Amino acid sequence: MAKHLEEHELDSVSVYDGGLLKVWRDTVRLPDGSEAWREYIKHPGAVAVIARNAGGNLVLVRQFRYPLRLALLEVPAGKIDPGEAPLPCAQRELREETGYVARDWTYLGLIHTCVAYSSERIELFLAENLEQVGASLDEGEFLDVVELPIRDALSAVWDGGITDSKTICAMMWVQRLFGAHC
Repeated sequence: MAKHLEEHELDSVSVYDGGLLKVWRDTVRLPDGSEAWREYIKHPGAVAVIARNAGGNLVLVRQFRYPLRLALLEVPAGKIDPGEAPLPCAQRELREETGYVARDWTYLGLIHTCVAYSSERIELFLAENLEQVGASLDEGEFLDVVELPIRDALSAVWDGGITDSKTICAMMWVQRLFGAHC
């Protein structure tokens, strides 16, 4: 594959051990034999869901993201709990955040969100044939459910209304799957 580009860990030190994120600083051997350091975040992984309702609209959420001090429009998503498989996590997150359950689930692929400094991976799913059963948000979680026509969601990527990377990747899948064009 790309063996000539690989870096090899020489030493690894935990810098911060938080509730969600774990920060590490490693010393590595570079391909030319020299040494360097790498700081990165270990993340438990997450899921994201493209949910399409019976009317063909996408079910999104608007949620305040504290690091940015902004409310962002996003696909439903959440962290994978220890021992939890991606599909049950996606089903749980869709139900908790939007109040929908889906009869049909399709695995679409894997996204690496911040490759320069994080191990975070997001497993992307399509959820269809939705039924509204009522949301059950996590304690301390506040969001709005927003249902948008596909064309409007795709347009929001291009006009800056959607800036979240996982949602932008999801909209690429939406365009591929449903052939919608802005």
